[in-house]
Amino acid sequence: MKNYIQSSKTFRYFTLGNPEKAKKILFVLHGYGQLPEYFIQKFNDLGDEYFIVAPEGMHRFYLKGSSGRVGASWMTKEERLTDISDTINFLNTLYTHVAKQFDMNQISILGFSQGAAAAARWFYSNEKLASQLIIWASVFPPDLERSSEINPSNSLSNKFVIGKQDEFFDEQQQNELMQFYKENGFEVFRFDGKHDIDPSTLTRVLS
Repeated sequence: MKNYIQSSKTFRYFTLGNPEKAKKILFVLHGYGQLPEYFIQKFNDLGDEYFIVAPEGMHRFYLKGSSGRVGASWMTKEERLTDISDTINFLNTLYTHVAKQFDMNQISILGFSQGAAAAARWFYSNEKLASQLIIWASVFPPDLERSSEINPSNSLSNKFVIGKQDEFFDEQQQNELMQFYKENGFEVFRFDGKHDIDPSTLTRVLS
């Protein structure tokens, strides 16, 4: 018989920038197998305008075998709905913690690869959380796609970004993704590059 019990868990997050100078908060959710302490460095070039907050996926694991480099994941197919709920609760707690400390006039959420699904679910759980959602190199969560919560008229400031040489999506798949996001009110950006955060495109997306 399957049973459940709830218990507290300690989560990590990393920050970048000076909150005393910044006017905007950018939450960035890393991809599968990444760690936030390294992922956050991809946002170094944004300057003093942004205070970057990088939470860590709830599940850490060895990338190869049973030792060596460690990465993190937001969820798997196992206990999927429970993990989604736990992730949103964690991110809401982090949001409240950060918002109490810093009074910023603009908050954005960026999700990269696997982290984009977590970012989208979080954003659409309460659209008052942030002024915009940026989905980078990821499909849209199918559970949200079927939901009445997604309204193109409420997505006018949201962005979708993908590299032309992204190794996880061929040309046809990219075209289908771009069409989907356009139909759902997202502004679409494409750049010459692979499955990664491109600094110059990031600046353009946030401008």
